[in-house]
Order: sequence, then C-alpha cells, then structure tokens
Amino acid sequence: MYDLAVIGAGPYGLSVAAHAAAAGMSMRIFGRTMASWRDHMPEGMFLKSEPWASDLSDPGGKYTLGDHAAVSGFEARHGRPLPIGTFTEYGTWFAEHAVPPVDEQTVTQVTPSAGCFRVETAEGTRIRARTVALAVGVMPFRRVPGPLGRLPADLCSHSSGSPDPSAFGDLDVTVVGAGQAALETATLLAEHGARPQLVARTDRIRWNTVPEPLERGRLSALRAPHTGLGAGWSNWAWAHAPGAVGRLPAGLRERLMDGALGPAGAWWLRDRYEQRVPELLGHSLRGASVRDDGRVRLELRAADGRISTLDTGHVVAATGFTPDLDRLRLLDPGLRLAIRRVGGSRAPWLSAGFESSCPGLFFAGLLTAPTFGPAMRFVYGTAFAADRLVGGVRRRLRR
Repeated sequence: MYDLAVIGAGPYGLSVAAHAAAAGMSMRIFGRTMASWRDHMPEGMFLKSEPWASDLSDPGGKYTLGDHAAVSGFEARHGRPLPIGTFTEYGTWFAEHAVPPVDEQTVTQVTPSAGCFRVETAEGTRIRARTVALAVGVMPFRRVPGPLGRLPADLCSHSSGSPDPSAFGDLDVTVVGAGQAALETATLLAEHGARPQLVARTDRIRWNTVPEPLERGRLSALRAPHTGLGAGWSNWAWAHAPGAVGRLPAGLRERLMDGALGPAGAWWLRDRYEQRVPELLGHSLRGASVRDDGRVRLELRAADGRISTLDTGHVVAATGFTPDLDRLRLLDPGLRLAIRRVGGSRAPWLSAGFESSCPGLFFAGLLTAPTFGPAMRFVYGTAFAADRLVGGVRRRLRR
C-alpha cells in the first residue's frame, strides 16, 4: 500500500512527486516523462514564458531551469525565448534528480477500494494507494469546435497533434484560432513550405510587448511589476495569490477568468508571422464538410452576419483546451459522476489543498484553473500547486 500515486509525469506531476518524495512518502509516479512536450510540440517551437518563470518545483529549489542551464552549457536569459526541446530536456533532467524513478506504464483505471484507491495500468500492473494525485496534463482536454469534430482525422487535426510541420508539404492549410499556438503553428507551416491561412473570430491579432528589463527604475517597476505570468498588477494577482482566488465566489471567479490572459502572440514571433501568413479575421466557424474531391469546405459567418465559404486542404484547430472532468476516462465512472463540480463548469471543486470532494483524490494542472486561476495553466503554477497539494495529502494521511 502506497501513501500516494501520482498519475502524470509532466511539469505538475513531476513537481508533486518531488515534494512528496522530500516529505518521505511512499509513492509511485506513472506516465511518460514530459510526454506532451516531447510528442505533441512541433519542432521549432519556443517557450512563451520567460526562463526564470519556467522552473519545475522541488522543496529546496535545487533543480531550477537556471541550474540545468549551468550544468548543460546553455544560457537561460530574460528576454531570450527558449526552445521547447531545451525545456523538455530540463524536465527530463529534473525527473532524474528530484523524483523517484518514473514508471512509464499507462494508467487505465482509478477505482475507490475499501478506503483507498486501486490503480491499474494497460500493462496489467495493479497497486493500491491511500491517496491519488491526477496531473494528467492538457492532452485529454483538447478543444475542437463542433463543426470540425465531424471531419476525418486526415483532414483536421488539433495544433497539439501536428508535431511535424514539414509533413504538410506545400498543402494549403487553414489554422483556426488567434492565440500563440495558432500564430506559431501557422508561422512554422509557412516556414516549412506549406500555404497557411489564419481564420479567427477576433477583429485583430493581439501581441505581447517586448519585456522590460528585470532591473529598471522604481517607477516603472511600480507601474507594471514583473510576474511569472507577464507584467502588470492584474497578472501579479493571478501569479501571487491563487489561494485568494480560490476563496472567491465561483460566479465571480468565472467572470474574472473570462478576461484574464486572453489569446495573444509572443513578441518574438510577430515579424516571422506577419511576413508570411494571410488572415481572415472577424469570422466565426459555422459549418464544415468534405467536398467530392476530398478537400474541406468551411462555412464562415462574418461579424455583419454574411455567410461565406472557404475551401482548404487541411484544417488545424488551434483552439486550446477545456477543463472537463468527464473526459478523464481513467476514473471509475461512478467516482467521476460523484465528484462535485465548481460553479457551472465541468472542473472539480477543490479544497485549499487541491483535494476533491472524494476524500484522498487530488488534482493538479489545467483542471484546477477554474478554482485557483490562470496560473494553473502555466508551468509557473507548479510551485504553488505542488506545495499545497502535498500539504493536503499529508493532512489526509494523518486522518
């Protein structure tokens, strides 16, 4: 019988495991280390967050991205974007130094069993654990707009499912979305010979500004303090007070979240994008069908209500991720249905220690954003989440 089973070996799972191991818990961590970053990020992508805001969390702070840079011989500097591949290597290095050996079996079932949980894998392993922390990343929660969901997989993919932009050749590709994933995917497609076009509901693309130096005048720092989620006082609140966010009424929290950290492109991508990618803005997706010649026809509605069509060889839905507990098929159906939800969302209600209404079942990562705010959508949130979650596990074990 283990104290804790951690499901997931991305930034949140690894951080939780590092804190649990330091606390002396008997534990197992399951999952392929940094799998989402290794397998679902196109070659040539960069990390949007600053290197100093991209640390995984261990209690002693001994295994930061800066520490990895020092031993690996690269520079992690403010204002210089970091390749996704380098960040993935950092996550692997962190796992080797701060976490017990990761079991790369695939968990298929988590079931309540006589006051604890039974965890089963596709490979046939069964263990029992007093508590479980689900840190499954974002891949189960990919959002594809309804009309695109009916297209065959060879004609429509999610931006997280197109890791090789060169595979499209010189095909004309329509990218749907207006955030960093959409803008960077379209840019990489163009740079690898494809003919992308961006379609988005917004009337203009929003771009982040070049970051201010870390060392600057007091007045400038007071007007827009640096945070791990970007500069500004609103970002400061999301970054430094997720616990306070969790105490707000659910309705107010949802309204605040709607306007927080909306879609925007990284400053370093703008020149590459604007030189290569045509746009069709102010258009929402109304329908999608396959033509007789095997191409896709998109039906679009303009802001003034006019309907038009666009024919394309492939569609990439760069439309983000939606926290939805019902997509976690590894949870026992009865358990999944019994878990209390937060507000009108499909995310689990969580205590201050990240524990759900099912005693002993904890969550980390995207599913916790409706409770603790947008910091939980970013690597920066791992420090708060891992510390509080493992504290919650310790309190549950004492009971």
